[in-house]
Amino acid sequence: MNLQLMFPHVQTLSSDHWASSRKRYQRKKNQRTDSWRAQSTQQIQNATADYREILSNPMLTPLHGTLEVVMKQEVSLSCHLDSGSPPVRYTLFKNRQKLSALNRTDLTPVLFNLTINSASDVGEYKCKAQNEISNSEKYSRSLNFTLKEPVSKPVLSSPNSQAKKGQNVTLSCLSENGSLPITYTFFKDRQSIQPPVKMQNREAAVISVLIKSSNDFGMYKCKAENCFHNKTKYSNGFNFTLAEERSNSQPLIICLGLTLLLLAIGFALAIPFFIIPSYKAKKFTPTRSSTGHTSKEKVEESEDYVTYAEIEPIQPEACVNLSVIRRDEQENRACATIYSEVLVGEGAQAGPLHSPE
Repeated sequence: MNLQLMFPHVQTLSSDHWASSRKRYQRKKNQRTDSWRAQSTQQIQNATADYREILSNPMLTPLHGTLEVVMKQEVSLSCHLDSGSPPVRYTLFKNRQKLSALNRTDLTPVLFNLTINSASDVGEYKCKAQNEISNSEKYSRSLNFTLKEPVSKPVLSSPNSQAKKGQNVTLSCLSENGSLPITYTFFKDRQSIQPPVKMQNREAAVISVLIKSSNDFGMYKCKAENCFHNKTKYSNGFNFTLAEERSNSQPLIICLGLTLLLLAIGFALAIPFFIIPSYKAKKFTPTRSSTGHTSKEKVEESEDYVTYAEIEPIQPEACVNLSVIRRDEQENRACATIYSEVLVGEGAQAGPLHSPE
C-alpha cells in the first residue's frame, strides 16, 4: 500500500532527519544530567561543610589527675574533642597568651608538657580546638593549678617577755610561707600543752597560758606542718622572765642611789653656809660685855701678839667692856687687858683701864 497516495499531506522522514533529532534529544538529556549532578555535588559539599563545622568544646585536664603542684614539677595537660571532624588544630594558652600548638588528623587527644619553675607558672590555662577547613573554633574551660609548698620555720612570740605568778600570757606562732591549711602545735619542755590548732588562713595561731608557779617558766616552742608531713618545722625556744625579781631589786637600787646623791648634795651645800661660818664664829667670838654687846668685825693678830678688836657704834648711854688678849714672849703666857669706854649721848668718855696683872 502506498501511504503517500493515501495521506498526501504527510511527508516521509529520511534517515538523516531521524539521526539529527536523536542527537538533539541526547544532548538535552545530557545537559539535564550534568545539571543534576552539579546540584547533587553542591548539596553534598554543603552537607559535608556543615558537618565539619560541628565541633564540641574541647576538654583540658591534667594527666596526673590533680591540680596541686610543687616547684620544679613537670605536668602534662591533655586536650581532646568528644565530636568533630579532623583535621583539628589545638592551641594551649596561659593567661590569654599562646604557649604551644599541635595538629591532629584524628580525634586522639594532644598532650602539652609544662614545668612549674615559679609561682607565675600557676595561672589560668585554656585549650582551643580549630577545624582547618571550616575555620570554626571552640575553647575549653579554664584550668588553674594550686602551688603546694612546705611550711617555713615558724616564729614564736609573745607581747610580754616578763610575767608574774598568776598572770595569763599569750603565745603566737606563725609560718609566713607554706600551703594552707597549716596546723600549729605548742610545746613546753618538749611536751604538748594544748591540742593542735588548724589555720585555714595566713594568720598566727594564738594560745593563752596561765603562769601558776616557777615551773611554768620553761622553754616554749611551736611546730608548723601542712600536707608535706615529712617537712615539719619547729620554732626557736621562748622563755618568760619572772617580773617580780627585777621589780624588787631595781627600784631599791634606784632609791638608794637617789638618797646618797641627795645626802652628798646637802652636805656640799652645808659646808659654805653652815659649817664654815660656825667654825669662824667659835674661833673669833670676843668676850661678852656686861650689856651683852659683842664685836661683829674680824679679829686681826699683830706682830706683838696683841689682839685688837673694833666694835660697832652702840646706842647712847651704853657701857662697853673690851678685852684684849696679848701674849708675853718672855713668860710665854697669855695676858688679858681689859679696856672700858663709856659713851654718853653723842660723846664718848674713856673709863678706867683694868688689867688682871
